[in-house]
Amino acid sequence: MTDMVLERNFDPAITPADVLELARNSSECLGIHRVNWIASYLDLDGQCMVCHFSAPDMESTRIALRQVNADTSRLWNASVHDAPGTGAADIADANVIVERSFENGVELADIQGIEDAGARCLEIRKVRFLRTFFAADRRRMLCLYAAPDAESVRQAQREAGVPFDEAWAFRRHGPDSLARANG
Repeated sequence: MTDMVLERNFDPAITPADVLELARNSSECLGIHRVNWIASYLDLDGQCMVCHFSAPDMESTRIALRQVNADTSRLWNASVHDAPGTGAADIADANVIVERSFENGVELADIQGIEDAGARCLEIRKVRFLRTFFAADRRRMLCLYAAPDAESVRQAQREAGVPFDEAWAFRRHGPDSLARANG
């Protein structure tokens, strides 16, 4: 299975209940194409969301998502890299996404090296790196952090000299959220 990331924007904004409704409405289609919804990260304003799937390939994911009218223009293959010693419970603590884009492809190790060198900046701001989604074309990266707030992450990134486009707080929604909502 391959990891896939879908970035979406919404106007008007959506709610956490809308995310769960989208999940309910797409579950059959995703299942037919063997696409597993792992999690969605909805920003606190409800205007952007990142979804993580695993699937046999990009085309299966694209077909399944198009059948539920999702815009797949920002769907990409990703490798997933967790911080050493990070487990599923740690990932559930994530509450801030950092978006990074690179005009020319980069090596993950180069960006990780910059962040490692600035680890003290993260520690001072109580920011903990948890996971990276790294695009196969090496031009896009999304990183998950546990932090007091998005501004703490922005400040830590600036002080460490790590390039980033945006940092925003989110609420995680996944199959466990759907199961709880279905009671």
